[in-house]
Amino acid sequence: MKHQYLELFQPSQIGACVIKNRFAMAPMGPMGLGDTDGGFNQRGIDYYTERAKGGVGLIITGVTLVDNRIEQHVMPNSPCSTMNPVHFVRTARELTERVHAYDAKIFLQLSGGFGRVTIPTNFGEHPSVAPSAIPHRWLDKTCRPLTRDEIHEIVAQFGAGAYNAKRAGFDGVQIHAVHEGYLLDQFAISIFNWRTDEYGGSLENRLRFAREILDEIKKTCGKDFPVTLRYSVKSFMKDWRDGALPGEEFEEKGKDLEEGIAAAKLLADYGYDALDVDVGCYDAWWWNHPPMYQKKGLYIPYCKLVRDAVDVPVLCAGRMDDPELALGALRDGACDIVSLGRPLLADPDYVNKLYAGDVASIRPCLSCQEGCMGRIQEYSALNCAVNPQACRERSQRLERTLTPKRVLIVGGGVAGCEAARVLALRGHKPEIFEQTNRLGGNLIPGGVPSFKEDDHALAAWYTHTLEQLSVPVYLNQRLDAEAIRKKGADVVLIATGSRPKTFSLGGAVCTAQEVLLGEKQTGARVAVIGGGLVGCELALYLQEKGKQVTIVEALDRILAINRPLCHANSQMLEALIPFKGIRTITAAKAVGYDGNTLKVESPDGELSLAADTVVLAIGYSPENSLYETLKHELPQVRLLGDARRVANIMYAIWDAYEIAAHIE
Repeated sequence: MKHQYLELFQPSQIGACVIKNRFAMAPMGPMGLGDTDGGFNQRGIDYYTERAKGGVGLIITGVTLVDNRIEQHVMPNSPCSTMNPVHFVRTARELTERVHAYDAKIFLQLSGGFGRVTIPTNFGEHPSVAPSAIPHRWLDKTCRPLTRDEIHEIVAQFGAGAYNAKRAGFDGVQIHAVHEGYLLDQFAISIFNWRTDEYGGSLENRLRFAREILDEIKKTCGKDFPVTLRYSVKSFMKDWRDGALPGEEFEEKGKDLEEGIAAAKLLADYGYDALDVDVGCYDAWWWNHPPMYQKKGLYIPYCKLVRDAVDVPVLCAGRMDDPELALGALRDGACDIVSLGRPLLADPDYVNKLYAGDVASIRPCLSCQEGCMGRIQEYSALNCAVNPQACRERSQRLERTLTPKRVLIVGGGVAGCEAARVLALRGHKPEIFEQTNRLGGNLIPGGVPSFKEDDHALAAWYTHTLEQLSVPVYLNQRLDAEAIRKKGADVVLIATGSRPKTFSLGGAVCTAQEVLLGEKQTGARVAVIGGGLVGCELALYLQEKGKQVTIVEALDRILAINRPLCHANSQMLEALIPFKGIRTITAAKAVGYDGNTLKVESPDGELSLAADTVVLAIGYSPENSLYETLKHELPQVRLLGDARRVANIMYAIWDAYEIAAHIE
């Protein structure tokens, strides 16, 4: 076979386990995939099976608890391999048998606990444990130190959990984790570990917990049963609850690279069969959960350092969805296996499509974390913003219609495109009329900043997908109510989007959309009115172009509203604004502009800001006038996307999917 990416499809090996290619599904929190007795529910079984069907060589499940006594967790949530072993083996066996049918391997990720980083919205607000009496990451409280007997009990539970995993047909396990500041990592890092017994002090002592877990599993399951470790080689921690940004000079308070490499060598010497490497901790969690503001492949140089230091395989994740990047990391010896997490949420068939050379058909991940990490934090539910079927493969399965309808879709933004895609897959006959010269709607201005390139990739994916489905698309076509009436469609979907809000300041101003689309140019000094998501991202974009930018926000902080659901995204963006030299004036109101000076009322009195350009980023209003005209005339007319309710990309896609999936 002559294939551009053939090296990514050569077999790999972890211990005695041979994997058919170089792709792993990275572990992601399996919230909502467990049942009340600690087993996998049907949703979880279907979810992992779909990724095996999609061609990935190795699946690593998300957190599966081994202890629910010392560190208590509300159930159901994540699976627990020791809670009801008979039930766990029964449900997990169905999972592993289905995964193996696709020649994929599957490892169970066994968790040693969260310690000071337990997220109350996921596991309830119980007393928290840690190596020492240290501050909790999220709550205003001090954690209780684990006793030696409790450590020994957790070690024993790891052995029992791994034994249950092996019985259930898992091909190996991954230990969660000397990574991201979870409980085992808290033992490994001196700022968290103040113990004076055999589990504290020297690096070897701080890694003793992780070593004893490995020894217990090998004793219980045999030396040939693979045991891998999720491992963070550097913390990027400036202080308690304070993380460093890319390019920032700081003193590492957590695990530095020197100690991180030394620890990696020890862990490999202890007998771990592979290291799944990243960087960061929950005090700097935009490293472990990288938003679009982090570069792609951000872990590659750190994985290379570890790979050069150890003689076991290294797995590398971290925005690795670009196959050229993945191939380069493999060829450069940075890793042995490429892990895809969020990209496999977005498109479970990523690997098969790449193997077939059909890269254009791979649905891109936006790194928005709205459907995955954000929903995990807030609602204990793993999903995907661009793929409404993720973790709902059975309940959201599309059914072919028995009565095909002609469906006229007005608007080729995200909602219109998603509705057309779903309708075509079901056998309906959709057609799109878009008033501009390309599909994508707000993805087009939104994708202009370099860090938002995947917005444009999503627009390109919709364009390609609709071509493949033979959906008629008419560009530069603005339909009025009369034209729609004359079309005589069975169903009309109005997806006319939204328009930027504006107000008068006396002088000439422009909108963020106009600037991003290149319709208006800015001067050297720019005032951005509005410190929500659009305003802050616009400010970063203009700063990258060498502009001097000031944000004027009416509320008492930027990103007070319209912030990303995932706190890793919002907190990184909030930290980047001052780090990049962007001035913010909060609790302030812009009251006038004469073309050179912006007058601002603030708590410190009236300010005069020198501004060559004033840009409004104060939100959007639904464009629903066409719907209002037609809603009582046509038998089936529906409103989609921002035209119905201004929200984000996820809800535009999800709502369109819901409507289109049930048109009969």
